[in-house]
Amino acid sequence: MIIAIAALLRLVAMLGYQPVMFFNDSFDYLNVAMDPYPHPLRPDGYSFLLLALKPFHSFALVAGIQHLMGLAMGVMIYALLRRRFGLPGWGAALAAAPVLLDAYQLQLEHLVLSDTTFTFLVMSAVTLLLWRDQPSWKIAAGVGLIVGMAWLTRSVGMPVLLGVLVYMLIRRSGWRLMAVTLVACLLPVLGYMGWYKAESDKFAITESNGIFLYARVYKFADCHRMKDLPVSEYPLCTEPANRLPNSQDGIWNARSPLNRYTGTRFSPENNKLGNDFAKRAIASQPLDYARVVAHDFFRVFQWKRTVFPDPATYSQYEFEKKSRPLPDWHMPGGGTAAQDARGYEHGNARTQVVEPFAGAARGYQDVFYLRGTMVGGILLLGLAGLVPLWRRFGGEALLPWTLATGLLLAPAATAEFDYRYVLPAVPLAALAAGLAFRPEARATAAGWTRRLTRRGEGRATPPAEPAAQDSPETAGVTA
Repeated sequence: MIIAIAALLRLVAMLGYQPVMFFNDSFDYLNVAMDPYPHPLRPDGYSFLLLALKPFHSFALVAGIQHLMGLAMGVMIYALLRRRFGLPGWGAALAAAPVLLDAYQLQLEHLVLSDTTFTFLVMSAVTLLLWRDQPSWKIAAGVGLIVGMAWLTRSVGMPVLLGVLVYMLIRRSGWRLMAVTLVACLLPVLGYMGWYKAESDKFAITESNGIFLYARVYKFADCHRMKDLPVSEYPLCTEPANRLPNSQDGIWNARSPLNRYTGTRFSPENNKLGNDFAKRAIASQPLDYARVVAHDFFRVFQWKRTVFPDPATYSQYEFEKKSRPLPDWHMPGGGTAAQDARGYEHGNARTQVVEPFAGAARGYQDVFYLRGTMVGGILLLGLAGLVPLWRRFGGEALLPWTLATGLLLAPAATAEFDYRYVLPAVPLAALAAGLAFRPEARATAAGWTRRLTRRGEGRATPPAEPAAQDSPETAGVTA
């Protein structure tokens, strides 16, 4: 039943916003798909998917495939909990509901963005790894290959690899299977890095990690507290004109110290300079760094969804009332963003708002969405499920729970909070929460409860009176 409702909701989104919806980043992905090159800002994995679908000239097909990915993630959660771990059908369906029914998840699937593909790949790897107690070498290779593809879709895929390997170590999968997973993951990654070097003379996946880390320290860096600051970094100590109160301003404001100093936004020089300055700021002000990381991490769990980072960006996470024109930004290769979109579609690519379906999608989004506090509750349920199995490091739930927490923490530590960065953690967190109610965890928790109850009863019961002993005078008397 729930899968039918989820499919119907996605059909309404596709009918209401044809052929697809766009975000600012969409046009970078499209530009690479039109004429592939290693993008300095983000890896090209998602652009390769767009490239594979390009012969069909259909953004509706792109949206449809991404909606199928969303449905598949819900099915993975249900199948694991029901078939592998023995939850009742209603319990497995309840765990899948946050992925299948959340309005912002539906809207994210309808955007030309990498997040849905990345989340689908990570969930696929986790499902393969958890389906058996120990994976075969073929499964281990498949997991590694999928994680490698996720890494090339979003850079945060690298911590996913570390999480998978640590989990396999704890589960005693053996060094051979771990090596197979690692090699299978690195094959596509190293191939991509080789292509990057051939095109830009640097063995890398991107050249933006230092720039994003600079943006992370942008709000608190105090040059007076940095020791041995090189002269080359002095210009980064100046205050930019029209500074905005969020970290992303350090990247996108053309007059931010880093952009103004070098005259360009993304370049090897910018990346190195920003990376060196950011590491120096973190080393000099570790408490300030911890404060901004904690602030952004716990912001995830706020009940109210506020406008952030600015109204223009936030509005792109909503089903809107009006269609916005395609931008005329100049893109690498000489064309514009609008030309790339029209070339990919072979026709009009502008989003068409079609009523009454669009109105139904907007009305649904106003009410049925996963609030931040609910995400926190799901994470806490998963954590509670780890505790009874602490001797086994939480058992199988350790993998999805740590990956979910890591995916929420990584943006806070390396860039900044953003609503779209929350959603990839939700399927993993929901799976971990469902595993808290599997029979093994429930039985262990029940055993703890019985032992605690017996101890409490033992302390509460007064000692019995000793039996009266016969006196010497009556000891030998019988009736």
